[in-house]
Amino acid sequence: MKSLQLIALLVMFSMFSCTQSADHSTMNHDSDQTQEEGPNQALYNQMMDIHDEVMPKMDDIMKLKRELQETLANSTDIVPDRKQELENMIYTLDSANNSMMNWMHRIHEFDPLADSVDQEKAREYLESEMEEIRKVKELMSESIEKAKSELKKK
Repeated sequence: MKSLQLIALLVMFSMFSCTQSADHSTMNHDSDQTQEEGPNQALYNQMMDIHDEVMPKMDDIMKLKRELQETLANSTDIVPDRKQELENMIYTLDSANNSMMNWMHRIHEFDPLADSVDQEKAREYLESEMEEIRKVKELMSESIEKAKSELKKK
């Protein structure tokens, strides 16, 4: 049953990723056009470039989590400290995954670029979300590296 849920989750991520790429690829990423469209569009494009960079890492997170869970399940003589380390790493991977999902949900609830009335508020929002996606990127990268290192300890 968990395998079916995992497959469904991965299919959903893949579909969302494709939709997300298509949605913001229609937003112009060319620097010439960005200048014409304003600084908020440029900031939005930079933010989405970071998203596009880290989105494929969602698959890495799921794969590493699965490997850690298998290591736990297949280790009959695992010492309590080692078990705790593996469980903590799974928790860290889940946190990174949830951070990305929460960010994506938040960014789709509000379209600051459509709000031409208050461009200053839109800029503030985009700057805040830029900071958040940078934190998500860092969390994802760190958790992936730590999990890979943990799996090498076998």
